[in-house]
Amino acid sequence: MNSTTAAATTQTAYPLEVHDRRHLIPIEKDTAMRPMLWVTTAVLALVGASACGATADKSDTNADSGKPATGLRLMVPNAAGGGYDTTARVAAKVMEDAKIATGVQVFNLPGAGGTVGLQRTVNEKGNGKLAMQMGLGVVGATYTSKSKATLTQTTPIAKLIEEAGAIVVPKNSPYKTIGDLVTAWKANPKGMAVGGGSSPGGPDHLLPMQLAQAVGIEPKDVNFVSYDGGGELLPALLGSKIAFGASGFGEFLDQVQSGQVRVLAVTSEQPIEALKDVPTLKGSGIDLVFTNWRGIVAPPGISDADKQVWIAALTKMHDSAEWKSELDKHGWTDAFVTGDEFGKFLTDQDKAVADILTKLGLAA
Repeated sequence: MNSTTAAATTQTAYPLEVHDRRHLIPIEKDTAMRPMLWVTTAVLALVGASACGATADKSDTNADSGKPATGLRLMVPNAAGGGYDTTARVAAKVMEDAKIATGVQVFNLPGAGGTVGLQRTVNEKGNGKLAMQMGLGVVGATYTSKSKATLTQTTPIAKLIEEAGAIVVPKNSPYKTIGDLVTAWKANPKGMAVGGGSSPGGPDHLLPMQLAQAVGIEPKDVNFVSYDGGGELLPALLGSKIAFGASGFGEFLDQVQSGQVRVLAVTSEQPIEALKDVPTLKGSGIDLVFTNWRGIVAPPGISDADKQVWIAALTKMHDSAEWKSELDKHGWTDAFVTGDEFGKFLTDQDKAVADILTKLGLAA
């Protein structure tokens, strides 16, 4: 599930494209004037072509010019305040503060688990100024929402961060370890409700399904209860309406510190600094590593120059002290890869998600 911090006014309007307008030069009827006019026209055409060439060159080298990128727009495919929204606005602020880009516009276009925004991104073919913040939840939503638009149609730009999941119980839970929980769960999978702040196909849904597979429970037997974000999941957990919750660990840090909930295990490869005494699933004998991640894709058919502008800006952002500070602040794990490497990661993620959703009957 995605953490929630920032909120902003939703803005879906986008500016009209500016097109070059060529002015017609009238040709006089007097044939004596034609050679002069032809020369004039040729000169004007040459000047116009040179001007266009200069503009194109400037655009093409913008990624390496050292000047801040301009005109970038970052779409968030869910409501303001969610994890994608937080990541996008933090990234935009860092780029602005570090003078990597100026006037970065972040706007929200929620709907259908992120696939409304995905469809818009695909429809914006060739628009190199637009990109979409996304992550694991959008991968799953393309299947559960039967989206016509797919991530394979987009241009991969960069993966930014990863965030470990956590298995959490209320303070009065009888399960003291992840082993205790798994033993009880295997004995009665349908009778133990697990809650998550994602719709089917989202990270909080995929985590318990993959955990079930790892411990020998049929995913179809999992009693999953979907909540609309952490704002609904936490009261359900505290009120013991569910046996345990599966979500991003950052959602529960305040409640862990106050003693209201206990984290039985985290899903990362290594223990989490903020939860030093909490074991990983692998350290507890369960062969599963699960991370929610967030990245950025652009519309199909953008130019190599525009792609490099995005990659260069995000690379400079990633290397900045401001971004490192934000990683620490939000508990995000640095997972930065760009271009083709991110594209391969997307392909692998798509296959893994499709496999488990097919087993659940949620994907064809």
